[in-house]
Amino acid sequence: MKRRMVLPVMTLLLILAVVTMSSCGKKDQVVLNVYNWGDYIDESVIPLFEKVYGIKVHYDTFSTNEDMYVKIKSGGGNYDVLFPSDYTIKRMINEGMLAKLNIDNIPNYKYIADRFRNLAYDPENEYSVPYMWGTLGILYNTTMVKEPVTSWKILWDQKYSKQILMLDSQRDSIGITLKMLGYSMNTRNPQELQAAKEALIKQKPLVLAYVGDDVKDKMIAGEAALAVVWSGDAVFMQWENEDLAYVVPEEGSNLWFDAMVIPATSKHQKEAELFINFMCDPEIAFKNTDYIGYSTPHTEAYKMLDPELANDKTAYPDETDLVNCEVFDDLSDFIAEYDRIWTEVKAY
Repeated sequence: MKRRMVLPVMTLLLILAVVTMSSCGKKDQVVLNVYNWGDYIDESVIPLFEKVYGIKVHYDTFSTNEDMYVKIKSGGGNYDVLFPSDYTIKRMINEGMLAKLNIDNIPNYKYIADRFRNLAYDPENEYSVPYMWGTLGILYNTTMVKEPVTSWKILWDQKYSKQILMLDSQRDSIGITLKMLGYSMNTRNPQELQAAKEALIKQKPLVLAYVGDDVKDKMIAGEAALAVVWSGDAVFMQWENEDLAYVVPEEGSNLWFDAMVIPATSKHQKEAELFINFMCDPEIAFKNTDYIGYSTPHTEAYKMLDPELANDKTAYPDETDLVNCEVFDDLSDFIAEYDRIWTEVKAY
């Protein structure tokens, strides 16, 4: 079922009435540079923030954590707010690339559920504010796949040749291959990584395409039988095509967290914290999670969800479904091996 809920007009007016005064008296308009994943925000939120605070937002998108990291590391973009994933946040903290947050400027942080605080990538909650979370799994078309989908091994089944979509993302595609082989997604073992490389090369003739955001259009249109996708994208695609189903394979998968951070190079930290606080306003957090279908860590936004979505196991799985899942570690001191493997797989 397609779901695009709109906040009541009076609610939006109330938001404006409460905070518009903060933008009064500013002679020089600040431009806030925001860098987020593609298709990862309600399109009305940025204009609303600009109207409320009188701050102009320049909004760019990226496709992978690695692309975002390289751009920030090279000094590109002059960004003020970023939306990286857990392991990338840890790497950026270790390399001094992020600013410590003044939580006093982010009072809406109080709405972040306890289970999403003090996580390993930011144990003292000093650098990041959770935005969305979820799993990585298999989305499949039930009109094309009649057998039960329980294992990553189905992505290596010859009968689905040229009907398989893999993510064009090294940590994700190498990670699920490692899980299929019974290894950790965070392995540093050369033999295990070599086995994953060989498996991906063996699979390559079966793969229709390595994809990013275009996976959504392809699966909705029925162009492939199976795809590796993030759970939030799966929710959206299931709204659009009722023939699609999602599963976290029994070998386990990646449990991930995306969060909002401020790069150490930001020249507008106070305004960046204002933006993060705005994103954590209950109504705004609800707008975002309801629009994009990803899972919210926000207690009040979760309460506002349509019960059908709040009870959707794709978006909000039971703890038993996460038993074999892992959070990606920061492997920056070893990432060259993953880079090499992915380059060799793609070039084969």
